Order: sequence, then C-alpha cells, then structure tokens
Amino acid sequence: MGLQWLILSYVVAAEVVIAVVLTLPYPMLVKKRVVSLVSLILQPAASIVAFAAFQLCDIYWKNEHRLSCSSDVCTATERDRYDKSIYKAQRNVVLCAAGILLYWCIYRICKYNKDLELLEEAEKRHKDE
Repeated sequence: MGLQWLILSYVVAAEVVIAVVLTLPYPMLVKKRVVSLVSLILQPAASIVAFAAFQLCDIYWKNEHRLSCSSDVCTATERDRYDKSIYKAQRNVVLCAAGILLYWCIYRICKYNKDLELLEEAEKRHKDE
C-alpha cells in the first residue's frame, strides 16, 4: 500500500531538486544545457501528473466510503486509528498536489528559458541586419 506513496515522495523530492537547479544563476551556456536536459526529461516525466491524479481519485473514493467513528460507541483505539487515517489522507493529498504543482513549475521555467533564448536570438539577428 505504501509503495506508491514512497515513489511519489521520491519523485516530488527529485522535482524540488530540479526546480532548484533550474532557478540557480548559471552562465548562459550552462543554463542552456541544463534547460535542454530537463526539457528532455519533462515529456516522460509527465506521467507523474496522471499518477498523482489517480492517487487523488483513490483518496477521494476512500474518503467517501470510509467508516466514520464519531459516535460514543467507538473505543479510543478505533478513534485513534480513524484520526490517523484522516491525517495520512491529508498528507497524501498535499503530496499529490505538490507533485502536480512542481511539475507545472518546472515546465513553465523551461518554457520561459526557451522563449527567452528565442527572443535573444531574434534580437541578435535584428542587430546583425
């Protein structure tokens, strides 16, 4: 059960590292190389969006069909188990949302850098004419 959350947490950690690497100030040549490398990784990594969305649907379904423990009949251990499952679900929703948001941020940073490179090339061509 926890393997998918372990994988998702490692992917989110890798996305954080990639986002930090993309936003560090580098010389132009190094920046272009890093952006091109990350751009190559982005297309296969798009599967994380579908994976996180599926996990969000799974969390929603489990939340809708979860037995509630709000009456006085529940024992303390049942109530603790119920609260623990709620906290785990909330943590997992934050993890899924972070994965999707970080992927989008990395995509936009790469697109911004590529557009900036194209504008610089156009400016250079315009100055040469």
